[in-house]
Amino acid sequence: MLEVFLAQSQIFSDTRPHRLSTVLGSCVAVCLWDQRLKFGGMNHYMLPMWNGAGLASPKYGNIAIPKLIEQMNALGGNPQNYIAKVFGGGNVMGDDDKPYIYQIGTRNADHAIHMLTYENIPVVAQKLRSKNGLKVIMDTGTGEVLVRSIRRLGDNG
Repeated sequence: MLEVFLAQSQIFSDTRPHRLSTVLGSCVAVCLWDQRLKFGGMNHYMLPMWNGAGLASPKYGNIAIPKLIEQMNALGGNPQNYIAKVFGGGNVMGDDDKPYIYQIGTRNADHAIHMLTYENIPVVAQKLRSKNGLKVIMDTGTGEVLVRSIRRLGDNG
């Protein structure tokens, strides 16, 4: 099976089975899987919304999520057959007590759920708003996703 690591701002989907992996803190990864055609993809975005300045990059959730859907549609998928698994959006910098506008992880997580709800794509699994980072591995041939928590340096627990 081919392996692909997704860095920030990357999107990948293919009809052939791949093992996709990424590491998340406040970023979010949306994993989509077409239940009928048995293929999937993943994105990794850093910020919830592109404000219209500069390039419309997949570093923003409102660009990365539709682009992943478009890529899968171009491969023959149908959004009516998609399911989503969403991960990340952690408050790894301890920004829980800050105003919402500064809680990037929380805003990223909220945006993913909002966009997928808007697109009528059911979220069947999620691990969001953790205090730790996450390692995410998706098998695009089965739709299975493994998630492992990554403790911060200095954490004894």
